[in-house]
Amino acid sequence: MTTFGSKRIVTGASYGLRDWLAQRVTALLMALFTIVLLVQVLLPGPLGYDRWAGIFSQQWMKVVTFALIISLAYHAWVGMRDIWMDYVKPVGVRLALHIFTLVWLVGCAGWAIQVLWRL
Repeated sequence: MTTFGSKRIVTGASYGLRDWLAQRVTALLMALFTIVLLVQVLLPGPLGYDRWAGIFSQQWMKVVTFALIISLAYHAWVGMRDIWMDYVKPVGVRLALHIFTLVWLVGCAGWAIQVLWRL
């Protein structure tokens, strides 16, 4: 029996293109949000609590901010997961860091959404 080529051993999670694209899309959403927020802040007038509350009390801004929070959490998850997979070799420690990261990001996103919808 003849075999052609070498046997390739695949290691890691092999998320590849999907996560690369997710990082770019979420980064683009965060950049667009930053521009929208800067436009709101740079409008003439005093910048105080009332103005900030006014910016985030509009329904469209809450929806855009909600999308930003979810994008930021996913962006951070992909980045941290890749760091843990690349640099933490003991499986138990890596799993613990993954769980801690997920719990932390979900908690932060939940808190941010709670603050957002309280205005």
